[in-house]
Amino acid sequence: MPVPKQHNISSSNTTHVTGIEVPLRVGLEAHVQAQLSDVLAFYRTELAKRGWEERPDGAVVAADHVQLAFASPKGPATLKLGRAKDETIVSLVQRNTEAAAKANFLPIAGQARLIFGYLAPDVASLVINDQTIKIAGGENHPQTLDLPPGTYSYALLVSGYRVRTDTITVAAGEAWSLTLDGDKKPDQIY
Repeated sequence: MPVPKQHNISSSNTTHVTGIEVPLRVGLEAHVQAQLSDVLAFYRTELAKRGWEERPDGAVVAADHVQLAFASPKGPATLKLGRAKDETIVSLVQRNTEAAAKANFLPIAGQARLIFGYLAPDVASLVINDQTIKIAGGENHPQTLDLPPGTYSYALLVSGYRVRTDTITVAAGEAWSLTLDGDKKPDQIY
């Protein structure tokens, strides 16, 4: 993924699934010592060279922040730019539709998908959106749930006791992993 030369911090991240060679999601975070308009021009040029097509849906271009959607050769992508401490903050994410389909992580059209499992020996339940989903203990067979876009409260019950509550906000076309053990927050994997 491209990053302007004037960056002073950059990092990349990928989301992989066992058994699938290519990542489901590739991301770049960077801090660039340049004006937002210059960084935006850089990304429009560089991403177009790579075959990315800017999409008008949901585009926001303001003096202090930008959010753009792209169709890339691998799948949907987003570019977010913001300003902080005289720097432009870059968040660039590309999702791989083929890899997500192969992993069975693509949600139903217009929905988001939650993927979850439970590894402890006790029987657990996930309570979300007025549904209670039983999760067999000792098994690592991921279960999925497709939901309309929105914000949801959820709870994890183990042997009938509430051990965790949290919220998650999901958008259409996204896939999120809920790690039901520990204090790890939901993780967008596609």
